[in-house]
Amino acid sequence: MSSVKLSKSKIPPTTVAASVKQTSSHSESARLRQSALVLWAKAALANAGVATPENYRLSIASDDASFRRYFRAVSSGQSYIFVDAPPAREDSRPFVAVQALLAAAGLPVPHVYAADLAQGFMMLADFGDTLYLDRLVVGEPAEVEQLYQAAMQGIFRMQQIDTAGKLPAYDAAKLRSEMALFEDWFLRRQLALTPDPQDCQRLQQVVDSLTSTALAQPQVFVHRDYHSRNLMVLGSGEPGIIDFQDAVVGPLTYDLVSLLKDCYYRFPRQQVVQWVDDFYQHWAARQTTAVIDSAGFLRWFDLMGLQRHLKCAGIFSRLNLRDGKARYLSDIPLVLDYIIEVCSLYSEFGDFGDWLRTHVVPQLAARVGPGTKLSPGINS
Repeated sequence: MSSVKLSKSKIPPTTVAASVKQTSSHSESARLRQSALVLWAKAALANAGVATPENYRLSIASDDASFRRYFRAVSSGQSYIFVDAPPAREDSRPFVAVQALLAAAGLPVPHVYAADLAQGFMMLADFGDTLYLDRLVVGEPAEVEQLYQAAMQGIFRMQQIDTAGKLPAYDAAKLRSEMALFEDWFLRRQLALTPDPQDCQRLQQVVDSLTSTALAQPQVFVHRDYHSRNLMVLGSGEPGIIDFQDAVVGPLTYDLVSLLKDCYYRFPRQQVVQWVDDFYQHWAARQTTAVIDSAGFLRWFDLMGLQRHLKCAGIFSRLNLRDGKARYLSDIPLVLDYIIEVCSLYSEFGDFGDWLRTHVVPQLAARVGPGTKLSPGINS
């Protein structure tokens, strides 16, 4: 009988077993979920034809910004991922639905072997441990170019998916609610900074402009978190796409911004502009009528990035303050730098950029600390 063993993971290995021991850091409900997952996983493996010993165990495979947890089981050289997504916190139905859309389009997404939506458990194919971010840190230019050209091809393919009636719209209300996180969670709560009426008016003008620009773009399939921590390096050369459950129908440049203005790694502006132009030329060649020129497309891209990074500053602050995930504070300086960069490139956002430099940047240094470790590549 083959065994299911503890496998190498990106974070310190913690195991859960049929005889899960309660610790001071786990509530009774968490302990019960762990026990239930172990039992469900054993049955799911058996249904997939994978034999397991009586006292098998799972290892934690990864952690993310949500309430989901990912575990790995390895048997006879084949590994599987088990997802624990508490239904009260996470709805797994969009994951299953979007996985089907992407798989039908031939995109490399994890196969769903089994799903119990009532309990919030899933058994998935395992894409391994190597993230795009891992290869970026190594920094081989030829490999990075190959990876990112493949990732842009992935965006093109996703944008060909027929989304009619299948995904929610990334509408004005959603765009605005995301940008509201910047004031609510980043400025007011994380930095304890209270904008005066003039500041609020300035921010509202930015929100209005970014919302209009986003909605003016062609609306296509949008992954929403298409970046180096959600793309896996596969032997096929294609990026393994994960964390796609929040997909929507939204602006053409959104996934491109997520990829090239990554919150966890910064590319030189010259490299970003070149890749944006590569994408634009490929996209424009397939349009029957002229929609926008390359300069206009770059503006779409940059302003979409401004919207996304306002949101991310708020989300990272919320993850710290509400969820106790302080590690995301180290990603805020890069996000804020992206915001200020765009403000310096487009004159209509100059006043906003000046206000950020004089009021927000000093407060960030005071609150987070000047010694906060910046994201890899921030000085590129």
